[in-house]
Amino acid sequence: MIRIHDKTLQDIEFTTVLKQVAEYCITDLGRQEALLIRPFETREDVMRSLTHTNEFISSFYNDNRIPNHGFEPISREVKLLNIENSYLETKSFQKLASICIIIQDLTKFFKKFEEYYPSLHLYVSNLDLLPHVVTEIDSIVDRFGDVKDNATDTLYSLRQAINSVRGKINQSFNSALTTYHNLDYLDDIRESVVENKRVLAVKAMYRRKVKGSILGSSKTGSIVYIQPETTFQYARELNNLEFDESEEVNRILRQLTEYVRPYNTQFNDYQNYLVRLDVIYAKAKYGQSINAILPQINEDKIYDARDAFHPLLFISNKTEGKKTFPQSIKLNPDNRIIVISGPNAGGKSITLKTIGLLQAMLQSGLLIPVHEKSNVCLFDRIISDIGDNQSIENHLSTYSYRLKQMNYFLRKCNKNTLFLIDEFGTGSDPELGGALAETFLEEFYNREAFGIITTHYSNLKVLANELPYMQNANMMFDERSLEPMFKLALGQAGSSFTFEVAQKNGIPYSLINRAKKKIERGKVRFDATIAKLQKERSKLEKTERSLKENEKKKRSEADKLEEINAKVQKKLENYQELYDSNQRLIYLGQKFNDIADKYFDNKRKRELMAELFKLVQIENSKRKKISAKQKKAEKAKELKVKKEADKKVEVIRQKKKAEKKKAIKPEKPKPILKVGDRVRMHDGRAIGSIDSLEKGKAIVNYGMFTTNVNVDLLELVER
Repeated sequence: MIRIHDKTLQDIEFTTVLKQVAEYCITDLGRQEALLIRPFETREDVMRSLTHTNEFISSFYNDNRIPNHGFEPISREVKLLNIENSYLETKSFQKLASICIIIQDLTKFFKKFEEYYPSLHLYVSNLDLLPHVVTEIDSIVDRFGDVKDNATDTLYSLRQAINSVRGKINQSFNSALTTYHNLDYLDDIRESVVENKRVLAVKAMYRRKVKGSILGSSKTGSIVYIQPETTFQYARELNNLEFDESEEVNRILRQLTEYVRPYNTQFNDYQNYLVRLDVIYAKAKYGQSINAILPQINEDKIYDARDAFHPLLFISNKTEGKKTFPQSIKLNPDNRIIVISGPNAGGKSITLKTIGLLQAMLQSGLLIPVHEKSNVCLFDRIISDIGDNQSIENHLSTYSYRLKQMNYFLRKCNKNTLFLIDEFGTGSDPELGGALAETFLEEFYNREAFGIITTHYSNLKVLANELPYMQNANMMFDERSLEPMFKLALGQAGSSFTFEVAQKNGIPYSLINRAKKKIERGKVRFDATIAKLQKERSKLEKTERSLKENEKKKRSEADKLEEINAKVQKKLENYQELYDSNQRLIYLGQKFNDIADKYFDNKRKRELMAELFKLVQIENSKRKKISAKQKKAEKAKELKVKKEADKKVEVIRQKKKAEKKKAIKPEKPKPILKVGDRVRMHDGRAIGSIDSLEKGKAIVNYGMFTTNVNVDLLELVER
């Protein structure tokens, strides 16, 4: 049974992640459900949820996109169907039909692409499909949300009668309108609408001459609104028919409600499924936004999270255009507890929260932003003590609260527990609190619990160095700039850089020296040794990076040489083929020359023709017979090769032209020389000054001597 305490989820800001996940839901019910996500209680549930999320995220990167799962909530309809003698409106039936169609589409899709989404297919296959319900609803309710005319014969007859009466109403009204207009009983506006009924706008003086019922008058009283008598009679008939229609519609809806009522459980299951699918979709979209993956999950209690990003920090920095530094943590039965030390603001707490948050996310079915080679495990319990937990209401100091937490840790810690403690041992006297913290840590160690703690206490660093299954780690610090590097280095404790940071912040050196004298000499030496080791480690890392870069360059050069060698080999083969072809042609030429000499001597034509025919036959016997189709194919191939070669040649020519254009830089205009300018010859080093200028010639004074030089041969050094 997996348990993660609510206090731990609060410490690692799990609810903030849920709020970000909820924003990706496309339904209100999905958003509400996303905010209630909690770590699953069994390993099977965790693995099932992770598989669902991983399959959904894969649909974003392939051509088989999962159909839309958006729906209108049917909670009200489900409640009404549970009430006896209740009936649904047409809009409710539309929602029920829509949700049935969505489930049918999803079932059909997942069945078709079961190979891609096996887990999601299994998830939807448990639902019963109700195609007959959709058919029944469609036969009664149209797409506009009205009951169809042909739903029943009675309704069809009533609506036919209604349409007929409406036609008679319009006809009788138009007849009265024409008659009274011709008698000049009507006002200029002729007609109006009162209480949704067409009425004649009769001049007040003629109201007694118009037969019908008075429905009102204008504000001035000059116009009286009268419904003609014949129209009024038809209107009464229409009201009766509309009442009968309404009764028939209600009867049909009640009948349809009774038809769908037995399937209320399935409707509720449909909605629950779509809400959960919406949450899976939101998890996948959130995973995509933080570059999350499903790492390998083992049962051997090996936790190897490589390049793990804090998701909240990643999103925040991404928005602001800042870089986020990943961390790598390794825990296993031979290295169960890591003690992280180093200066404040170096990233210790963030590293702690990163591991806790990623583990809670993973055990809640969320993918995590780690390297694809990460290999992690699941823990039955995650407990934490992070931040200042002073409680004013319970009259507890920070240290009292921490002792209560340690008591809880001692009750719950075992080999399947991951504990996270920030600033372990603080809140009391450094020596006494450190001793108690050391005892607690030994107890956690003996119970084979897994954990990560941050501390400044030297005794905890020493303990981590002494115990075989515990390891020191430090947040690296640049010793020159005294700025944090936000990088975790496993294997050695970190210095707090107390005096260095104080010096950087302007504290006088004399005061720092006095402070150093007040503490034990061994402590200073221990801290200084740690700081020195950190510096050496930093240098080694730089050297390692340099060696890797050199190795990369060498590999690149080796690949280039191999490529050149392959090209040279190919050229040699081509030259060999050309040489063989030329040798054959030379041999043929010699043969032909011998035959020509022979004919020159004896002038025997028949013998000449026989020799030539024999030579041709010998050559043809060496050739392979090919069909016209093969010849055509070979010619096409040669043509294709020629075109490709021409294209390559054209590209090379264009590149050379572009390079020539770049190489030809516009010459700068030559400066106009004046008397007094300091100049020198283009090919010389000696600098002199111009004494006089005349007809493109300049007399240049070099101090010891003067010379007459052409101006074009001089360049300006200084005005």
